[in-house]
Amino acid sequence: MKPLKIAVTGATGLVGSHLVAEAQRRGHKVVALVRSGSNTSFLDSLAVQMVVGDLHDRPALEKFCRDADFVVNCAARVGDWGKLEHFRRDNVDALALLLDAASKSGVQRFVQISSLGVYEPRDHFGTNEDTMPAMNSLDAYTRSKTEAEILLLAYANSAAGIFEAHYGKNTVMLPYALQALRSSELPPRDRVSQVVVLRPGFIYGERDRTVIPKLSQALLNNKFVFFGPGTQAMNSIYAGNIAQAVFLALESEKSSGHVFNLTDGVPVSKRDFVGVVAARLGVDLPERSIPLAVAWPLAVAVHEMARMIGAKNPPLINKARFKFLGLHLDFSIKKSQEILGYNPDPDWRNLLARSI
Repeated sequence: MKPLKIAVTGATGLVGSHLVAEAQRRGHKVVALVRSGSNTSFLDSLAVQMVVGDLHDRPALEKFCRDADFVVNCAARVGDWGKLEHFRRDNVDALALLLDAASKSGVQRFVQISSLGVYEPRDHFGTNEDTMPAMNSLDAYTRSKTEAEILLLAYANSAAGIFEAHYGKNTVMLPYALQALRSSELPPRDRVSQVVVLRPGFIYGERDRTVIPKLSQALLNNKFVFFGPGTQAMNSIYAGNIAQAVFLALESEKSSGHVFNLTDGVPVSKRDFVGVVAARLGVDLPERSIPLAVAWPLAVAVHEMARMIGAKNPPLINKARFKFLGLHLDFSIKKSQEILGYNPDPDWRNLLARSI
């Protein structure tokens, strides 16, 4: 690609920071939207242009998108606990504002970082993109990410009927996405028309401030417990592999309007993954486990009890954590390989150890 201007949200985070570094390596100009008070030391080291503001600040969004060729939305409220309205505000409503800003600036293509969590919370064995996202998610985060996908694709195609056919009619999720669509200030003819959805799995990499640190702390404090045997598949992916996929999605003439699953492309079990983390920390791999037949009802009971009492912090076990630790999560990346030419670095053990 010739040098272009790429606008990146979430650039101080895990995926965004890897994307910015890859963009600069390829010779592109990057502008990052950063919240006031954010730690921008990594971006400062790369001399990245920054616009101070958040995803609800219309003037900042318009300044951020000005003269950009592409927008990549890596920003999101993440977590396995919290109120749906908070996730919707940051992951759906904010996306509607960003899409309008991108459209006003004449952005060519918009890439949305979504999640494999949008699929139904069950065991998966090679699930591909022909499978419908879940209309009833276990947690607010994945529900909002599904709604964001619907909003993005409907925004670009400007016909709700298309998405009722693709996602199915639903009284909870589809109407909210269409409500956000109706808030657009622009008529359909003026909206960005080229959009791509990337669905990475469990993300790890340098500058991770949440998941691997929490897992490491649990291992160091001898509080980690497997759900079941631990042989269930992980849907893990290195953040650098996501950055590679983003540029393939931007370069490909065939990517627009599609959704793509993304993983490291190699089989990894939960026991394998946790084992690398434990070894890197110098602690023994935990042997304790809760049988799956017990873990799910226990997760439901604890989850609902915490919700009823209005717990602000997630309980030690909840529905989302059961999905992560208890289910077999194997997803096909054949579509991304065939259409995008996605060829991820498969050396996950070394990449994970380096990240830790």
